[in-house]
Amino acid sequence: MDRTTTRHPETRYGTRPTMKDVAARAGVGLKTVSRVVNSEPGVTPDTERRVQEAIDALGFRRNDSARVLRKGRTASIGLVLEDLADPFYGPLSRAVEEVARAHGALLINGSSAEDPEREQELVLALCARRVDGLIVIPAGDDHRYLEPEIKAGIATVFVDRPAGRVEADTVLSDSFGGSREGVAHLIAHGHRRIGFIGDQPRIHTATERLRGYHAAMADAGIPVDDRWVSLGTTAPGRVRAAAEAMLGGPEPVTALFAGNNRVTVTAVRVIAEQERPVALVGFDDIELADLLGITVISQDAAAVGRTAAEHLFRRLDGADHAPARVELPTTLIPRGSGELPPA
Repeated sequence: MDRTTTRHPETRYGTRPTMKDVAARAGVGLKTVSRVVNSEPGVTPDTERRVQEAIDALGFRRNDSARVLRKGRTASIGLVLEDLADPFYGPLSRAVEEVARAHGALLINGSSAEDPEREQELVLALCARRVDGLIVIPAGDDHRYLEPEIKAGIATVFVDRPAGRVEADTVLSDSFGGSREGVAHLIAHGHRRIGFIGDQPRIHTATERLRGYHAAMADAGIPVDDRWVSLGTTAPGRVRAAAEAMLGGPEPVTALFAGNNRVTVTAVRVIAEQERPVALVGFDDIELADLLGITVISQDAAAVGRTAAEHLFRRLDGADHAPARVELPTTLIPRGSGELPPA
C-alpha cells in the first residue's frame, strides 16, 4: 500500500520569531521576555543576558504595531502626494520626514495620481491605520469626507492647494504673485504676444497662475487673445500641440509662460525645434535648468513641506487656534531664456 506523506508548502518568507520563541530558548517566562524587550525593571542581570542572547540568536524584533495600538497612539503621520515622480515633491517629502523624525514620528506616504477617488481611499486607509496626523496635497475639491476624522482628533494640513469645503490649515506657494512676476518679466523684455500653457483648470494652482498671467497682461494694457491660453493635462502630447499652435501661424507668440515644471520640460523641447528664438519662463524649477539657461519662478518645496509639518505638530501638541493659511513667496531666477527679446 502506498503511503503519502503530507508536506507543508515552503514559503518564500520565514516565520518571524515571537516572544514565545525567545522565552522557550532562554528558558524563562513570557513576562520576563516582555520586561527585557521593553526595558522594564525586575529582571536579574544573568536572566537578562540569557534573554538577550536568545533575541540575538533568533533575530527577534519587537512588534511596534501591536505595542502602539495598546498605547492608543501610532506616532506616525501620513503624507498624500499628487505624484511621487514629480521632482517638486522630493524635497517637500524629505522636509516633512525630517520634522517628523525630530518629533519621534514615522512618515507614511502615498500618491493620489491626481485622482480624487484615489486620494479619498488613501487618506481614509491612513486614518484606519490610526495615523496621528495628515498632510495632504489635494487632488479633489470636496474634502467633507474628512470631517469625521478631523473631529475625532486627526490633525490635518493641506499643502500646495487649499482644502475643498472644509476648514483646515493650509500651506501654499504664491502661485498668483509668482506667475504675475514671471509674465511681467517677459513684458519688460519687450514681449506683447505671450502664450500661457497650464495644468487642468480644476486645479487651484493652475487657475491661480492663469490669474497672475491675466493680471500682468492687464497691468501692461495688453489684451489677451484666447488662442494664447491653453489649460489641460500636462501630458507631453497635449502640451506640445498647444505650444506648436501658439508658435505657428501668421502672428505667433514670441514668448511662453509654462504653468508648471512638466509643462516647462515639453516647452523646452518644442522651442528647441523652432527656427527663431522664443522666450520662456517656467513656474517651478527643473533639473538642469541652470545649465540650459531656463528662467524660472522658483518655489521652495522644502520650506513648504517643513512649514506644513511644523503646523501639523503644533496641532498635535494641542494648538487650538483657527485654521491658518500660510502663503510662501516665490523667487524669479533669470538665466537667459526669459530675457530674450522678441524675434
